[in-house]
Amino acid sequence: MSRQSKQSKRSEYVHSRPSPSRPRQALSHAGLRTAWRLTRFIVSKRKGVFFSALACMIVSAGVVALNSFYTKYLIDSVITPMLAVAHPSFTPLVRAATVMGGVCVVGVLANFYWSRRMAVMGQDVQKELRDRMFAHLQTLPIRYFDTHAFGDVMSYYTNDIDTLRQMITQSIPQVLISVLTMLCVFVAMCVISLPMTALVLGIFLFNTQVVRVVGGRAGRFFGDQQRELAALNGFVEEAIHGQKVVKVFTHEREQVRDFEQLNEELRAAADKANAFANILMPIIGNVGHLQYVLVATLGAALMLAGHGGVTIGVIGAFLQFGRVFTNNLGQIAQQINFIVMALAGAGRIFDHLDEESEADSGTYRLVNTGEHRWEWVDDETAPTAVLRGGIRLDEVVFGYTANKEVLHGITMYAEPGQKVALIGATGAGKTTITNLINRFYDIDCGAISYDGIDIARIHKPELRRSLGIVLQDTGLFTGSVRDNIRYGRLDATDEEVEAAARLANAHEFIMTLSHGYDTELSGNSEDLSQGQRQLLSIARAALSDPPVMVLDEATSSIDTRTEALVQAGMDALMRGRTVFVIAHRLSTIVNADVIMVMDHGRIIERGNHDQLMAQQGRYWQLYTGVFELE
Repeated sequence: MSRQSKQSKRSEYVHSRPSPSRPRQALSHAGLRTAWRLTRFIVSKRKGVFFSALACMIVSAGVVALNSFYTKYLIDSVITPMLAVAHPSFTPLVRAATVMGGVCVVGVLANFYWSRRMAVMGQDVQKELRDRMFAHLQTLPIRYFDTHAFGDVMSYYTNDIDTLRQMITQSIPQVLISVLTMLCVFVAMCVISLPMTALVLGIFLFNTQVVRVVGGRAGRFFGDQQRELAALNGFVEEAIHGQKVVKVFTHEREQVRDFEQLNEELRAAADKANAFANILMPIIGNVGHLQYVLVATLGAALMLAGHGGVTIGVIGAFLQFGRVFTNNLGQIAQQINFIVMALAGAGRIFDHLDEESEADSGTYRLVNTGEHRWEWVDDETAPTAVLRGGIRLDEVVFGYTANKEVLHGITMYAEPGQKVALIGATGAGKTTITNLINRFYDIDCGAISYDGIDIARIHKPELRRSLGIVLQDTGLFTGSVRDNIRYGRLDATDEEVEAAARLANAHEFIMTLSHGYDTELSGNSEDLSQGQRQLLSIARAALSDPPVMVLDEATSSIDTRTEALVQAGMDALMRGRTVFVIAHRLSTIVNADVIMVMDHGRIIERGNHDQLMAQQGRYWQLYTGVFELE
């Protein structure tokens, strides 16, 4: 894809991203499927940790229920008899307090264990997910990165992963302990008094319906909030990356306006989500107060009527039971918001992991037999053939999107050792051809062969290892100059790294840096000039020692003086190799064996410099300045 088309995609980012008003899926469908998949992912490798933590949660919940249940015993069997005598013995009270103290200690230890284990498990899941996501990211085709904003992809590793960690370490344990506590309390209530249990259960079911309705609405808006947050992050990443361009064209106000638009949409989505989420606790709290009054009133009426064995102890216990029910339901309602938000993030993460990896059914591998000699080896039939570097395209048709062809029946060939130049206006299809040779994309029709072998039969890593590429946009990484050059071949010695730098005429400027080859670069090495970064990129390609080179406007960002230095190194680098050169400066391709003039996805002229000049066609017009590339 051309550089201009990528920039146009960025400029339309605000308007082309998915609309938050698209149909939403309720938590009961997509969310539950994601929850089930996430549960299997968490538990599959951590059964021991999970079930031991669950056992401690059950113990902790049982302690809470036992505390409330013990209230009845304490009032009816200890305190009430003590009030009936003039000089009561405090021994039963001390014994009861000691027993409950021991039970509470067990509860504290159980709480500590499960909270600790869940925190560790959350970090472990977070690490495994990040590892899987990044490993999967390396398998995705170039098409994925052309169609997804960088900031949106980064959001998977930051916002979505973090909300997932919070859910595993806080929300899920809180919901589990609350549900287990309510179950234990329910059993205790049924044992004590069924009529009063029915009252508490009825109020609980009403509260549950409120949580379902209000929480469901909040969940849908939390999903929108995650999408809007990812869109905002994507815009900010692109704005920072292109800050120089923004300032050159004085687009600061437009950038602020677009940011404010995205930020407002995020605020609106968050406002709707939190508006529903924040009314849950007040509703549940007030219903809990009503429950407190109703339980006390019903209990007093039953006790005065002598019905069901209701005593003061039973009323006291049920007041505590009701409070436990209300508080735990409130905790669940509060955590549901975080769970829904985390499930929305988990859904995005799983969508990312479900992206189809780059297909590779090749059987041919490349073997370096030494002394610049490479051989093709077929895994199935085991024949070997010396790599010569001949590449041929036969009637190739291709389009980045369906029903929109970029190349129309391209036929061309590069004999071993030939230098083939591609020229033409932006969008003519020059870079697309090199993308197809690398199999960054697969052709729609036709065939591409490498030494007579269909490239679809060659393992993609082996194919790309035989193709050295120098792009207009350099890609340097954080690390030393030496490490950035060695990226072309990780097992290269320091001497080989230096030899490659000398070949690219980069050695001289490297030695002027503060620590020479050990100078640390950061980011994309903005402290180096564009020409210096390009020299390092060329040195890296030279170190990889590929049989075929692709130079995609490799010298377009280099000044004339630097270009003269680079050209000498490039001539040495290209010697004995098949080379594809894409260039706007025609002076750099005059000595090419074959020059292909392209226009709108077609080859309109081909030949060497002298032949094309004699034709006085498009190339002659370009070279003499009658016609200029646009």
